[in-house]
Amino acid sequence: MSEKNLVENMITSTQVFKGKLLQIFSDEVSLPNGNTAIREYNKHFGAVCIIPITDDGQVILERQFRYPIHEVITEIPAGKLDSPDEDPLSAAKRELREETGYIANTWIHLGLFMGAAAYSNEKINMYLAKDLVRGERELDDDEFLDVFTMPLEEAVREVMDGKIADGKTIAAVLKANELMKKS
Repeated sequence: MSEKNLVENMITSTQVFKGKLLQIFSDEVSLPNGNTAIREYNKHFGAVCIIPITDDGQVILERQFRYPIHEVITEIPAGKLDSPDEDPLSAAKRELREETGYIANTWIHLGLFMGAAAYSNEKINMYLAKDLVRGERELDDDEFLDVFTMPLEEAVREVMDGKIADGKTIAAVLKANELMKKS
């Protein structure tokens, strides 16, 4: 089956909720077989995540309470784009500085992460940040983070053991680990 035979086309689109973060739409679509269906999804500006690695191989991580799951989890620094037109690398630089205080002199794009493609168009640009210089954090008023470091090898073990369960963090840790092995 070719990709053309998999495409669904929008017939109508209705915004059913508009919040600060979530913009929920309900679209009627035509299916490849000629039938119709409803697709509900979140429209998102996009986001960035950063795996910052120090010169001695330490990953800068964060512990943060995530309300939807009512747990404190381990993640890499991340944040949403301020607008759909914002440059992802600029957003990554901003988020790294705000959340950790670090500035990176070397940035490597690790690709995209789409964690919920069944119900969100959010695309997260993943970056590896190296050659770090420490500065002051500038957290948002509603942001509470515990920043700490861990050797990259230990972060990989925690991913493989299921101790780190955040999807973007898993993808970035494993990609960065493979990249660092090659350099």
